[in-house]
Amino acid sequence: VSQQVLEQVLGALQPLCTSEQQFLQEFFCLGCDSVELEVRVSTVPSPGPFPSLAHPPEEATTQLLSEIFSCLEPELRAFLDVCSKAQPLGCLQVLVTLSDSVLGTWGPCSAPPSSFLHTLLGNVLLLAKSNFNKCIGTLCKEMEEAKPASRTRGGILPCVSRFQELVALSEEMFQTSQRRGELDRAQLRLASSVLSSISSLSSASLSVNTDMVMMENFHHIHNFLCQRNIPCLEDKKREAKQRCREHMEKYISTYVGQPLERLKHFFEGVKARLAQGVKEEELSFQLAYSKQELRKVIKKYPGKEVKRALESLYRTIHKHLSPEGNLLPVVWQAMEKGFIQQYREFEELIQRCYAGAGIALDFTMEDLLSYFNSITMAN
Repeated sequence: VSQQVLEQVLGALQPLCTSEQQFLQEFFCLGCDSVELEVRVSTVPSPGPFPSLAHPPEEATTQLLSEIFSCLEPELRAFLDVCSKAQPLGCLQVLVTLSDSVLGTWGPCSAPPSSFLHTLLGNVLLLAKSNFNKCIGTLCKEMEEAKPASRTRGGILPCVSRFQELVALSEEMFQTSQRRGELDRAQLRLASSVLSSISSLSSASLSVNTDMVMMENFHHIHNFLCQRNIPCLEDKKREAKQRCREHMEKYISTYVGQPLERLKHFFEGVKARLAQGVKEEELSFQLAYSKQELRKVIKKYPGKEVKRALESLYRTIHKHLSPEGNLLPVVWQAMEKGFIQQYREFEELIQRCYAGAGIALDFTMEDLLSYFNSITMAN
């Protein structure tokens, strides 16, 4: 609504100021011929090109118009201030509309390049740019300083939702404009701020795993930018994808060992001894890592217990993730991949350090795959 009103105001000012400037130039013989020809060019279509008539207004004409329209600029600035506050990012709408007028993309309704109105709107456009930059700076600071509510249980953070809202609104406002420079710079600032805000999350303010929350929000931004396909944000889109992958890997590494926790600790000790220089064939003679100790740990994990532990892990992941993120299948598949990798590592260490002892895990790779498959199908 404010855009339409602003366009109506500027559209009404154009003929008023142009006719007054034409009258003064004709009456005082200030560039009369140039103005007359310019008026004809703007009103009478012709197949042939006209010579450039974009001469600066005469100093005397400018002085007279400034006195006649002395209240125009302050009144226009006040009106634009009202338009800026009429809606979220209203200052962007003002900037778009003024830019289109000054650049002449409105056709006959644009201010002529050599006119008094064009100069006045150019001055006001500088103010509109300044106001827009201040607005974006304030929004960026709000996102960077935003803190999750106490005991936040994860999900899409308010700063991410706000970023999406601002980008969607700005794209809608700019869809008819031919000039994206200001918008591109603003969107880059907003994207940097929201990514910074996610990165600065503290585990102290969250009641769930921080890596999970960060992964989910980076993923959400990446998906949003994929849908929008905004060229200036391609690097930010790739950054969000990379950050999502990094935090997913951290989350997987934190939880993948839980279903087989004692086995994991046992083999971590084995790897530590090997790293210290203990030979593979001698490791089983160390009391803490003897064949008997390994058999005791393996007995703790019969197949049905492993399946039960995986079901519990699935419920934990489901609890951590928010419905709107739609990441549960992706995370569960990554968890399966990590778990299989862990299983193969255990088998390899058994073969290397306990060869010929007849020791094996109570479940096979086929069993493990069937556990994951049944859990996936059941949910």
